[in-house]
Amino acid sequence: MSVRSCLLAILTIGPAYGFQLHGELESRTAGRRAVNVGQIYGTLERLVKQEAVESAGRTPDGLPLYRITALGRAEALQWLSGAESTPDDEWNDLVDRVLIAASLPDPHALGIDAREVVAGYRQRWQSVAELAAVVAAGTDFESVDTAGTGAERLAGAARVTLAAAALAWLRDVDTLLADGPTEAFQHGLNDVRPKRGRRPASVA
Repeated sequence: MSVRSCLLAILTIGPAYGFQLHGELESRTAGRRAVNVGQIYGTLERLVKQEAVESAGRTPDGLPLYRITALGRAEALQWLSGAESTPDDEWNDLVDRVLIAASLPDPHALGIDAREVVAGYRQRWQSVAELAAVVAAGTDFESVDTAGTGAERLAGAARVTLAAAALAWLRDVDTLLADGPTEAFQHGLNDVRPKRGRRPASVA
């Protein structure tokens, strides 16, 4: 999972403090992705230095708040609307993007719609399935008479199975988003203060 991208997407909702973002990330991905709190603070510090995030003052009890900048917002929207990932992160990126997009309280204000994210992914995984099926069959597009190696055919078969799983899940997601109540998915930031968490350093 791209912690950076997920945090930027969550910050499009509004300013938040580090431990709050840790909880938001966990809840919006349904607890499937465990991230160390220190990783959240470290990522925020890098985002501040890169001007994707800036200081938004402090909470009443002194915790530093962060808000997204125009640069960070553009990056968040690009990530949410994309469907590309490194090969070893394809499945996790798929699930993370869809879950985060579906959780945003006012996605249309951002130009992002969860069902459009799903549609983009369905198109991508259909293309993956078609290409993988050719490889698994032992041929390639350049010459149908050229047999692939055993490893290539096995890898192709694995891709066919993964693509089928992705497409099946995306069909289910689209049905749930179409039929389910909006409030079942979309929500704002949680204002409940965690009972503990280290106080991060001040933001410049």
